[in-house]
Amino acid sequence: MDDSIITLLFLVFAIVMFTLEIIPLSISAMIVAIGLSLTGVLSAKEAFAGFIDPNVLLFMAMFIVGCTFFETGMAQKIGEGITRFAKTPKMLIIVIMGITGIMSGFLSNTGTAAVIIPVVIGIAAKSTISRTSLLIPVALAAAMGGNLTLIGAPGNMIAQSTLNITNQSFGFFEYGLIGLPMLIIGTLYFGLFGHKLLSHNDESKEQKDSVYDKQVDSSAIPRWKKVLSLLVLVFTILAMIFEDVIHVPLYVSAWIGALILVATRVITEKTAMKSIDMNTIFLFVGSLALANAIQKSGAGDMIAKSITNILGDHPSPYFLLFVILLISSIMTNFISNTAATALLAPISLSIAHSIGVDPRAIIMATVMGASMAFATPIGMPANTMVYGLSNITFMQYVKVGLPIVVISIIVCMILLPIFFPFYP
Repeated sequence: MDDSIITLLFLVFAIVMFTLEIIPLSISAMIVAIGLSLTGVLSAKEAFAGFIDPNVLLFMAMFIVGCTFFETGMAQKIGEGITRFAKTPKMLIIVIMGITGIMSGFLSNTGTAAVIIPVVIGIAAKSTISRTSLLIPVALAAAMGGNLTLIGAPGNMIAQSTLNITNQSFGFFEYGLIGLPMLIIGTLYFGLFGHKLLSHNDESKEQKDSVYDKQVDSSAIPRWKKVLSLLVLVFTILAMIFEDVIHVPLYVSAWIGALILVATRVITEKTAMKSIDMNTIFLFVGSLALANAIQKSGAGDMIAKSITNILGDHPSPYFLLFVILLISSIMTNFISNTAATALLAPISLSIAHSIGVDPRAIIMATVMGASMAFATPIGMPANTMVYGLSNITFMQYVKVGLPIVVISIIVCMILLPIFFPFYP
């Protein structure tokens, strides 16, 4: 059987398994990697090359740095301090979304949500505001904040690895050219208008016995550990920002920060190792193997030709942009945003080559669409976390999140042609 056909079969398998989640996504991804190796589409070295991919190494180190920031209580302390400035419910929602979005741009969006959730529940308990009205914005902002930087979400780095095939790359803050306006507009919309869609929820039905109802006591943690965790995070991020100036790769800077935290015993080696989410790593590795196979076997070209035959030889740039945003935004709400990016990025790259558009533009459009996991509680882990703690149905979640998907698509349709034109 032709390699391209085998790869397409594995692509279909991945889509079905990611959608149904009969088994964990990470296991499905690794099955794909192993299958591509056993069938000869990829060599074993090619199939598992993701384990030494710079983006995987970067993500592993940031798990440790982010975990330390959480474990020392610094993230929670900062969150609590800033929320004291909010005087009204609307302002409180805007401030919470701003904090969550900014933190999510530099740390794990799931970890950020995990830190903000107990803070939000504590605020709700001391006020007349429904916890649901504060929790849902946390998930929305965590998703939007992932678009601020290169390290904001795993999908960003998957897209970066895909783009590296063309010897091109995105800068540390280039995602933020689109992501920051999306976060600002989405936050203002929900804080001023969107939260009203949650106003009829019965607070008495909200879950009250979750672990997130208990504040983490960090009073016994020495002050020097808290300060050092903050300093290491800040200097690690600064080193990443000025990568071109100091000539130190992102993942090296991140590992320097992680090793400092372990060596000074701010975090124990055991805790550091546990903080690395291997499910994410396995999903990343398996997805990169599939992306590699799609490129190498010619399957991507086949799919691209099918799409371009429908669009025509010279499709309107705006129509092509809309199609990419629509497809990726739909997919990301039913499979993980990481998986959606992994599946669509290599296909988008093939489309770029086939019709002669800038690969950076089409990959950026794919990433932005795949980040719009706002409309279902299964689009990303943070959504699922707040869904379980809120009094909201699946369709209510759709009702709340769908307008933000539409708003985000409109923002992208305006800004992407300006900052990342298809035909520069």
